[in-house]
Amino acid sequence: MELFPSIEKADIQDIKIFQEEKLQELLVYLEANSPFYQRLFKENNIEISEIQTLEDLQKIPTTSKNDIQQNNDDFFCIPQNQIVDYSTTSGTLGDPVTFGLSDADLERLAYNEAISFACGGIQKGDVVQMITTIDKRFMAGLAYFLGLRKMGASVVRMGPGIPELQWDSIFRYKPKYLITVPSFLLKMIDYAEKHGIDYKNSSVFGAVCIGESIKNQDFTDNILSQKIKEKWNIQLYSTYASTEMSTAFTECEHQVGGHQHPELIITEILDDEGNPVKDGESGELTITTLGVEALPLLRFKTGDLVKAHYEPCKCGRNTMRLGPVVGRKQQMIKYKGTTLYPPAMNDILNDFEGILCYQIVIQSNEIGLDEIIIKLSTEREKESFEGEVRDHFRAKLRVSPKIEMVDFDILSKTVFNPNSRKPITFIDLR
Repeated sequence: MELFPSIEKADIQDIKIFQEEKLQELLVYLEANSPFYQRLFKENNIEISEIQTLEDLQKIPTTSKNDIQQNNDDFFCIPQNQIVDYSTTSGTLGDPVTFGLSDADLERLAYNEAISFACGGIQKGDVVQMITTIDKRFMAGLAYFLGLRKMGASVVRMGPGIPELQWDSIFRYKPKYLITVPSFLLKMIDYAEKHGIDYKNSSVFGAVCIGESIKNQDFTDNILSQKIKEKWNIQLYSTYASTEMSTAFTECEHQVGGHQHPELIITEILDDEGNPVKDGESGELTITTLGVEALPLLRFKTGDLVKAHYEPCKCGRNTMRLGPVVGRKQQMIKYKGTTLYPPAMNDILNDFEGILCYQIVIQSNEIGLDEIIIKLSTEREKESFEGEVRDHFRAKLRVSPKIEMVDFDILSKTVFNPNSRKPITFIDLR
């Protein structure tokens, strides 16, 4: 298996031609096998033979999460007896959606992760500790395992949580890389410091960070990343993926955005009217999966607002790169004339010394306006601390949300819910 596919270093024009051939194969497959897309083509008088170029995709309506929620079964292109794995989306925005994978889909998933991890520098023979769940219908955990196995790395399947066990495992098996939610690294560091563990001299060289952003839009380290690196000098790599895409965008050693795999996914960045954004502008990531058998998607709107970067990378790849997620479209908050997204608030709260844990809650007030409540736990004197946090928000975002102080034991149970794959720091009750 080629861990550094030649198409990624091909000429931009050649990548486009290659993707257009793959797109035509997909359209033929959908017309033959997908009840949902058969209907969509018919209702919109779409002749698939007329869709020849990537620009022609504009003639096809987009697909939303809502479409899949309402017509889940009609998206399946293979009979049930050919499905070997069932996964569900994490349900960040509404009801989870069921995705089935065929044997070939699992093979594709393994290939995707293998080339993604290779992009981030993991090699055959490296020991990698997975601090993520592989059960609970979670596609990513399975993908990481299959990808590492495919590339010949050794896997320590630890699962999330329990810093004591993670450290035991690190000193026992000497992993070079960890795969984790980055905020958990702070909990591991805290545990190590309290228990006299010499974590700075461990075998860990780097961590592949999932579920939370570690970069600003200009690729400098964000607050969370800075806090980790101040304590523990390890490399942090961003990766971005979703169940719907079955594809990851992972940073190379130059860390200037996640590289696209042209043989696995077509990407568009669209504005609110559904038109491609201008270079350098952010818009909604809209994806078309290539090579998926069970539940392929055509022009699926992910709900994530991102910025694409097209200049060739120093690593030699000419593929498009995705910057950190600006926010989720449905999580946009209009607060006293200011437009906000949760990541901006996370940065402020992560920056604050003395916060043990937090949760941002958005709800509508009686006149239908967005209201922000920030629940905090601290060991410091509550009233003066509340004022400090409020002032900090005013200085950074020009808004001052309502702040509620909550005991750590109570708040931490809702933030670190055992049924959730990542910390629940944002709840939308609108």
